[in-house]
Amino acid sequence: MALKKKVDEGPADKVYDVDLTYITSRGKWYYASWKGDVHKSGGIATNIGVHFYDMLQWVFGPVQRNIVHVMSFDRVAGFLELKKARVRYFLCINADCLPENAVQGEKKTYRTINIDGNEFEFSVGFTELHTKSYQKIMAGEGFRISETRPCIEIVSDIRHANPIGFVGDYHPLAKMPLSPHPFGWDEVKN
Repeated sequence: MALKKKVDEGPADKVYDVDLTYITSRGKWYYASWKGDVHKSGGIATNIGVHFYDMLQWVFGPVQRNIVHVMSFDRVAGFLELKKARVRYFLCINADCLPENAVQGEKKTYRTINIDGNEFEFSVGFTELHTKSYQKIMAGEGFRISETRPCIEIVSDIRHANPIGFVGDYHPLAKMPLSPHPFGWDEVKN
């Protein structure tokens, strides 16, 4: 909320450079469950990215361009041009992609957002957000469809995109080597 206030009260023509990185380890259970089935979960962008896309468009305004660089069973990386931000993102559920400082600290999740060179690491404090959100919904304080539509459109566009590879402005972690599927399944484009 403080970031939104800063952006809203900042120069009207300011465009921020943003890198969003979210890596959370998931085991074989994930791929065997409904979450590992893109037709049921919507894939990584929907399953773990929807909240971040929602926050980003709420803070920085509507999508102008939505480019996908890499899309795999365990990651998605791309570029969102929003009204007031250029966002490179990397979302991944593969523990092999965790940075060394997270592994040394025995973290299983790494979340960071870098805005114009200022990095905010926010890997802790998220465990009860779904519960709090459901409690607000049950109390009649949920969000309207019109408020959620933009993030649903973002994930739908990502899911149906043809990844362009390492062209243009892509997240630095997008080039990490792709991993084989833990069950040896052939990868199918989302």
